[in-house]
Amino acid sequence: MKLKIYTYLTSLFFCISACNHSKDIVFSESGNEKFRPEYHFTPKTAWMNDPNGMFYLDGEYHLFYQYYPDSTVWGPMHWGHAVSTDLTSWEHLPVALEPDSLGYIFSGSAVVDSKNTSGLGSLDNPPIVAIFTYHDPRGEREGELDFQTQGIAYSLDKGRTWTKYDKNPVLQNPGIKDFRDPKVQLFKDEKGNESWLMSLAVKDHIEFYSSNDLKNWIKLSEFGNKIGAHGGVWECPDLIPLKTESGETKYVLLVSINPGGPQKGSATQYFIGDFKEGVFIPDDTMIRWLDYGPDNYAGVTWSNLPSEQNRTLFIGWMSNWLYANQVPTETWRSAMTIPRELSLFDIDGTYLVKSSPAHEIEEIRKETYFINDNSTELPGVSVEIEATVTGEDSFELSFSNELGEEFKISKEMGLLSVDRSNAGISDFNPDFATIHSAPMSWETEKLQIFLDAHSVEVFINDGELVITSILFPKSPWKSLILSENLKNGKLYLLQK
Repeated sequence: MKLKIYTYLTSLFFCISACNHSKDIVFSESGNEKFRPEYHFTPKTAWMNDPNGMFYLDGEYHLFYQYYPDSTVWGPMHWGHAVSTDLTSWEHLPVALEPDSLGYIFSGSAVVDSKNTSGLGSLDNPPIVAIFTYHDPRGEREGELDFQTQGIAYSLDKGRTWTKYDKNPVLQNPGIKDFRDPKVQLFKDEKGNESWLMSLAVKDHIEFYSSNDLKNWIKLSEFGNKIGAHGGVWECPDLIPLKTESGETKYVLLVSINPGGPQKGSATQYFIGDFKEGVFIPDDTMIRWLDYGPDNYAGVTWSNLPSEQNRTLFIGWMSNWLYANQVPTETWRSAMTIPRELSLFDIDGTYLVKSSPAHEIEEIRKETYFINDNSTELPGVSVEIEATVTGEDSFELSFSNELGEEFKISKEMGLLSVDRSNAGISDFNPDFATIHSAPMSWETEKLQIFLDAHSVEVFINDGELVITSILFPKSPWKSLILSENLKNGKLYLLQK
């Protein structure tokens, strides 16, 4: 037996089963433009890629991002800017950083310099300092190797306006073509001494630098030469301290790579180990991926989260360089993943990284429906679905529409797969329409799916394994078929 649910985007009546009572409800048609998501962040218009410079301050989450305001394809990079109090509803703010004579503004990070170590503010009004890569297009065109350097800018009004440091760059390039994406954090060593620590992507490895003032940097060490995946350039590092269940601190190093991901194109790998005396020491050299889907790249974490939150908060760019410039959206390009909380879990004595949906998503659950044998009609596809897996460790869900388009989520013989080979528009790139799979040898207990206008994010066991995929159906999904061993199914309508 299979369970069947019908969904429609237009206004309609439908019958649901809730607490053993049936009722009729009317929903209105979504007013969003085609493929524009309901609860994922997108730019108002134009091109967007990597998240940058995220920090939290006075109740606001700041999200900066690579942005080209004059086109829907990649161009001279700026930092776009948005803020949110709840990680789901975002206020778009003016562009934060624009290109200048030193180059485009590539990826980087931002910190709240609460002790005014930089001298760019005061103790009464400490600065927020952004650290970013200058990319000089002229130097690149002329074949120079040192066309990427690191610069800083500061804000004295909670990130609303920015002033570039008048002695930029603060870190010169020693003559390496790829020298970029500084992720800076306040680091306390074994003796309790604090300093600023920079993780920098340098061609095929990560370099670590130290500073006391965010302006003068000393190289500490390197990591990654001939370790991990090396199918492309390393980018967007992030060094994250996480606690084990026993309270031990381990360090997770995120490294994005393009190309060379498990599904072709872009992806983010990670290493778990220790960071001592300025050196990252991995527990092993296995290749592990933060997300096994094709569409989670360049993700990094928020800085300055209050200690009472007791979490590490992450967001990624929901696309892939294989086709990011070609996807069939019209006035805007690209979205971010839902925000996720990173933590460690243990599988047979080996630590892995769990990537769980941030709890704020629960706050936009507007209606709850219980999936059972009754047919159910729904107003849209901006939903969250969860179910438990019973019996054998395999399952399948398939979404389809009246055009014969469909995509499937399944697990069989220890392999989790998302099949978008017939999921709609795909002629913009020959590598788009395919099946993406990931090995998962341990048992599946919980399945959680976040479906929005042009994306699906699949979380197993609260994020022990994740697959993120974008897809572009020509018509809204209208039926969902679930295998019999998916029990206790719930569907939440998600609206900001």
